[in-house]
Amino acid sequence: MTHLKPRRRGRTRWFIAGAVLVVVLGTSSVVILTRVSSATPVQEAAPPPVETAEVVKADLREEEEADGTLGYGDESTVAGRKPGTITSLPDAGATITRCKPVYGVDAKPVPLFYGTLPFYRDLAVGADDGADVKQLEENLKACGFGGFGAPDKKFTSATAAALKKWQKSLGLGQTGTFGQGDVVLAAGELRVSALGAKLGSPAQGEVLKTTGTVRSVQVKLDAAKQSLAQQGAKASVTINGKMTPGTITDVGRTAVEGKDGAGQDDGKPKITVTVRLDDPAAAGSLDSAPATVRFTKDVHQGVLAVPVGALLALAEGGYAVEVDDNGKRRYVAVRTGLFSGGKVEVTGSGLTEGMRVVTTS
Repeated sequence: MTHLKPRRRGRTRWFIAGAVLVVVLGTSSVVILTRVSSATPVQEAAPPPVETAEVVKADLREEEEADGTLGYGDESTVAGRKPGTITSLPDAGATITRCKPVYGVDAKPVPLFYGTLPFYRDLAVGADDGADVKQLEENLKACGFGGFGAPDKKFTSATAAALKKWQKSLGLGQTGTFGQGDVVLAAGELRVSALGAKLGSPAQGEVLKTTGTVRSVQVKLDAAKQSLAQQGAKASVTINGKMTPGTITDVGRTAVEGKDGAGQDDGKPKITVTVRLDDPAAAGSLDSAPATVRFTKDVHQGVLAVPVGALLALAEGGYAVEVDDNGKRRYVAVRTGLFSGGKVEVTGSGLTEGMRVVTTS
């Protein structure tokens, strides 16, 4: 076999560089030769410039997306329980707090009280002890009418006296008796979402619809994925292309057949998950909008990570990264772990934080 060898002539010499290609027969090697005058200093050809990224230590999160809807939550119906004629109504979109009128009947206000136990009976001196009495006293005290000591389950003459003062402040008859339909009861402040009655309508019937006052995102999540959502856990919410953090405030416990957050019915049981925005202003002035929620599925803390674009697929399988050490490059085989946010967890012999690797992104 004939071998190609560089020959010396005079003071001219050959060395390996990056110009003329000559293939050595019988081998798979490629020898690159170029000729340079002896007056020119011999230099190694610099590798072409490339984009590099630092190997960092990071906490990577595996996330799963679900579609949701920004809004004020489910609507509730306020039904009038007091006979008469509706003489005043709030504006749609209005916020009503405790002690303030919700609507009016026969030119008399029907205010808002806070609580969760429906007033199921009229209350007056002589009424049996009960949690509804304590709820009434708590609200009277919050509205500025006390004198009965700490709220308790006993309806006393002091309770009746406070009730009369409250009735007088509203222009009502000072009877000292509390009627079931004298107030609207809700767990907290209300937002009027729609009116169900008109001025002059009978007061007994649907009056209006309400929601909560804080915008949140509701997600129809597959019941099989309930473990993704933990009350109090963080989630990221994207609205109109803007990402903002949120907190899971409620995880439904009842699965129902229905559509997901994108309006698609895939036949899988769903639960409702509520995510409150940590910064309510992040949603702007929108009352309702489609949203995407990312739930954290797994977290790997303090792992080495590189951009996904730094991974090189090996012919024999697996991956490597190309380490750039001040222009000198070498390949390091790596094992991949969690992929998250354009980064990937990697481990490899000799790979350490602070190294730079060649990447396409």
